[in-house]
Amino acid sequence: MVLFAAIASALPAIAFWVLATILVASAAMVVSARNPVHAVLFLILAFFNAAGLFLLAGAEFLALILVIVYVGAVAVLFLFVVMMLDIDFTRLREGFQRYAPVGAAVGLLLLFELGVVLSGWRVASAAPGLRAAPIVATMTNTEQLGTLLYTHYVLLFQAAGLVLLVAMIGAIVLTHRENTATRRQSVAKQVSRDPSATLVLMDVPIGAGASEFLRTEPVVADTKPAHEPANHGGH
Repeated sequence: MVLFAAIASALPAIAFWVLATILVASAAMVVSARNPVHAVLFLILAFFNAAGLFLLAGAEFLALILVIVYVGAVAVLFLFVVMMLDIDFTRLREGFQRYAPVGAAVGLLLLFELGVVLSGWRVASAAPGLRAAPIVATMTNTEQLGTLLYTHYVLLFQAAGLVLLVAMIGAIVLTHRENTATRRQSVAKQVSRDPSATLVLMDVPIGAGASEFLRTEPVVADTKPAHEPANHGGH
């Protein structure tokens, strides 16, 4: 019994380390995978493991939102967009060495900015107490999230929605390609056309049959005279 009690008490810690390890590994594969489709699949795996960590922390609402919204909509949308882009990987790798110094400079700049931000980070004195009791007893988890999102952080929440909207518009613009080979109907030309240019009136005698309607070439009248005089020496 003591052994089972020790294993049961250690299960949350074991689950945390397993989920966190898979999450970090899948996040690394997202940015290092050569195939974009594989990168999106690793992103979905990272979302699932992050949802598991939210469940361990007691934020079941965030876990469900992460699975339903991000995995069920955003990540699947990314997957369809990547599959429709028809990326030429050979051409994509052509300028790698040319733009590598620029990419390295941007990466170092971002690393420096992160260092500046983290160097000024300080833990608040009330943080240990808030972490020990993060949930207010009189409010549910969903109610507290709604209060924070739609009261204190409503502007940031709307800005995040605009970012997702811009990303969706960009995906539509990238995947929309006009096919010039497709023949389209022009209603204006059809309405304004001259009936004499499209209709042919034929006087078919009775009993002539359907062969008169199947002729594709117009009948040319014989303008040659019936009795043409013979040419005898030009006189």
